[in-house]
Amino acid sequence: MSRQASGIMAWAVQRVTAVYLALLMTYFMVHFLFNPPADYLELRAWVALPLVSVALVLFVPLLLAHAWVGFRDVLLDYVKLVGVRVVLLALVAFMFLGSGLWAFKAIVIADVTAGISG
Repeated sequence: MSRQASGIMAWAVQRVTAVYLALLMTYFMVHFLFNPPADYLELRAWVALPLVSVALVLFVPLLLAHAWVGFRDVLLDYVKLVGVRVVLLALVAFMFLGSGLWAFKAIVIADVTAGISG
C-alpha cells in the first residue's frame, strides 16, 4: 500500500469503528434504560446471549483500533522528532496490547472458567 493510501485506510478504519461503537453504545444505553438487570446473575445471563457476547467480543478490538488510529494520527501530526515519536508509538502500542489481552482475559477466559465451575 502506498503512503498516500494509508491515510485513506486510517480514515476508513476510524469511521467504520466509530459507527459500530456508537451503535453498540446506543443499544446498551437503551437496553439498560428500559430493562436494567435486577442482579448480577441477570446481567450475566444477558451477556451470555449469543448476539450480546459476540458484540462485546468485537467491541474490544474495534475500540482499540479506533483509539490506535486517533493516537497515531495525533502523534504523527504533533511530535516532530522521529525518535520521540517512535518511542511514544511503541508505548501506546504496548499499552493497547496489554489492554486487549486484559479484556480478552476478563471476557473470554472468565466466562469459560465460570462455565466450568458453575
